[in-house]
Amino acid sequence: MQTYRNYPAQNQRSPQATRRGAPGALLAPPQLHSILHAVNLENQRRNEMFRRQARKPTDRDIPRDVSDITIGDGVERYRKLRDVERRLDAVMMRKRLDISENGQRRFARREGVLRIAISNTAEGQPWQVMEDGNGHEDGGMFELNENQATYRMKIEGRLLEDPSEDDDTEALASAQRPRLSHFFKAVTVDFDRNPNLQPDGYSQIEWRKPSSREKNGTTDSSSTEVNFDTLEFERKTDENMDVTINLVRDEKHERFKLSPALADLLDTNEDDKTGVVQGIWDYCRANGLQEDDDKRKIVCDEPLRKVFNQDTLYFPHIPELLSPHLAPLPPLQLSYTIRVDKPYISPPPGSDTTPSAPTIYHVRVPLPNPLHAALQTIQTSTTHLSSLHNLVQLDDELALLVQKIQQTTAKRTFFDRLSKEPHAFVPRWIASQQRDLAVILAEGTRSGIAAGGTGEGSTGDAVGVGMEDALRKGGSDGVWGSELARESVGLFLARGGKAH
Repeated sequence: MQTYRNYPAQNQRSPQATRRGAPGALLAPPQLHSILHAVNLENQRRNEMFRRQARKPTDRDIPRDVSDITIGDGVERYRKLRDVERRLDAVMMRKRLDISENGQRRFARREGVLRIAISNTAEGQPWQVMEDGNGHEDGGMFELNENQATYRMKIEGRLLEDPSEDDDTEALASAQRPRLSHFFKAVTVDFDRNPNLQPDGYSQIEWRKPSSREKNGTTDSSSTEVNFDTLEFERKTDENMDVTINLVRDEKHERFKLSPALADLLDTNEDDKTGVVQGIWDYCRANGLQEDDDKRKIVCDEPLRKVFNQDTLYFPHIPELLSPHLAPLPPLQLSYTIRVDKPYISPPPGSDTTPSAPTIYHVRVPLPNPLHAALQTIQTSTTHLSSLHNLVQLDDELALLVQKIQQTTAKRTFFDRLSKEPHAFVPRWIASQQRDLAVILAEGTRSGIAAGGTGEGSTGDAVGVGMEDALRKGGSDGVWGSELARESVGLFLARGGKAH
């Protein structure tokens, strides 16, 4: 019998049922009852919470007649305070929408200059071994171990706009400023030499930034693996060697290299797809190339015809037509020569050459918009949650107080009318209570039917006068076959079957 990993053994059919060809009963696992019980308890708790919320008072407006019986202007001040609160809520909602809109808005591209310094040091080179006297002398000859000859290459990047290291905010600036790894998603170093001639057999060194899924899973976004300014590695060689450093740019919106015709039209060699479409739209508006009323049909002039090879086109089709004119940007390539000779590693004293002098490159990179960081901080801040919780509690207490005021006002109105004219108020109040009770218990209809139209209630009078003929008529379409009659009979029987 085959057992699947996701099913426990007690869920399988019994051998007897299998041999008889019967379907066999599936036994519920022991955990199923506890799971169902927990689900039922959770549903009951949720329903009870919804019922409590439905019963919770929400009215926070004091009735108008309260101001007539209140000493002072407290009610009027409360209404003004409520008006201020409504305006403040409207302003806060508008600001919240503005922040959300600005978070999705495309701002002008900001660029900075990244200074990349490439250098290397060397250890265990033949000339270093001979100078240190660590070689093995054999018949006047030195035996050198080529496996000891190594070099360490360093690639360091810094923004020229970085704050001074002597600033008091050095710690804060170093934590927030963009780093070398933020601008590139991959860095590769290609050796211009056959791998078979390499002492360690390497032909390429590669660093690749972890993907978003890997960051959320196993890699901390604040670790040195994804936040660094210097990339170093050590390998073996005892000769100078040319390398090519490839920097693959990492941008929020992927940029493309434009075709010559499109580059001449937009006066730029690279841009992202949204920027290209926006540039074509601005070009068409500036030159009056929109023909129809809804501005979607474009009459191509000579530069547009060179790009799309059409006389007219519809603007919604432009993103599809741009695909042949957009090519992925090639990586930035920096050339460097790894030098292990003595003039580079250890120049003679008194010379102007710095030991292991770096090769400097300046690369333009996009800078993050500081407004995005500020908006993100506002949207993800949790400092207001305690204040919001207190405000919700105060609102609930305020609604309870307003409800208490309404109930107290109703009691005062009742006793005030009773004190002014008790002989007229008491009969009206008793009649009102009788009508309400008749509506709740359906007494008016039952009494009218039972008394044949002579009941004291208003409903009974209506039945006795206007429905005398209808009461004599039987059948399912008559009064006695209606839902109201069935409910009245059920209520009559439930109360013991005694007519009043």
